[in-house]
Amino acid sequence: MIYAIFRATITNPDSMARYREVAGPVLEKHGGRVEKMSREAEALDGTPDIPSMIAVMSFPDAEAARAWIADPDHADVHALRRGAGRTDITLLV
Repeated sequence: MIYAIFRATITNPDSMARYREVAGPVLEKHGGRVEKMSREAEALDGTPDIPSMIAVMSFPDAEAARAWIADPDHADVHALRRGAGRTDITLLV
């Protein structure tokens, strides 16, 4: 099992809403799942830039995570997420 951290500062809520409607099956296709999502993250130490949304995702392995993000059949789904604001996904290898 490997994990990825998703961080988003949402500036286009409509795009994020559309993304959330279609993202689940795409993630599941590659063995991924959202383990935990929060819109109320809290800094425990330091002064990090806390985004609107943070999620922890799991995948069977790094190859599955990379296949999910690079899947050409679902480029439109990833475009919805990217169009929702500033987003980044970090793979914990």
